[in-house]
Amino acid sequence: MVVYYHGGGWVIANLDTYDASVRGLVEKTGAIFVSVAYRQGPEHKYPTAHNDSFAAYQWVLKNAASFKGDPQKVAVVGESAGGNLAATVSMMARDKKVMLPKHEVLVYPIAGYDLNTPSYQKYAQAKPLNKPMMAWFFENYLRGAADGKSPMISLVNANLKGLPPTTIITAEIDPLMSDGSMLADKMKAAGVPTKYQNYDGVTHEFFGMAAVVPQAGQAQDMAAAELKKALQ
Repeated sequence: MVVYYHGGGWVIANLDTYDASVRGLVEKTGAIFVSVAYRQGPEHKYPTAHNDSFAAYQWVLKNAASFKGDPQKVAVVGESAGGNLAATVSMMARDKKVMLPKHEVLVYPIAGYDLNTPSYQKYAQAKPLNKPMMAWFFENYLRGAADGKSPMISLVNANLKGLPPTTIITAEIDPLMSDGSMLADKMKAAGVPTKYQNYDGVTHEFFGMAAVVPQAGQAQDMAAAELKKALQ
């Protein structure tokens, strides 16, 4: 079973926006996917989406058997803000002594509050995600700068020890590329088995576009292979 968290800066988008990613991974893994509709900002500020995400993970563990899922074989996957949520679900599971996911796939995750990393500078005006949009997402989800520095948002400064094996996928033309790359380095330094792959020539949001973007198919294949290995 896989619990999936969609992107949108914790503010915009919904299950339908990211449905192509989920369907692609279902097809390639044969796993049951549970796609989570967490509450979003600005109405629901931090840490609402994070708490909802963990609650959904716990719900899946408790109810998996009722829809023919195996509660002992659960992974988490997220894109962008959802990648951040998937990682924090693993952190919360670790800290609250709940069963850890068997694997986590973090696709161009938001992993820091620093808007001046190399990729934020280089791709400040990229499409579909740019630096001003990220600032707007932070403004609409966080209650203030202190939230941005919390380990749930700044994953690169969090205690990452004891997290499940992790696959991190990033896109070259994306302000968040440095976030994912730094997180991969920090995970490895914390002793977490980590696979990291950056895809050249593609932008944020490429992952769900396997029908038209060859790199998306490759990225989904990589994610699916790691998930299948972990969930055997």
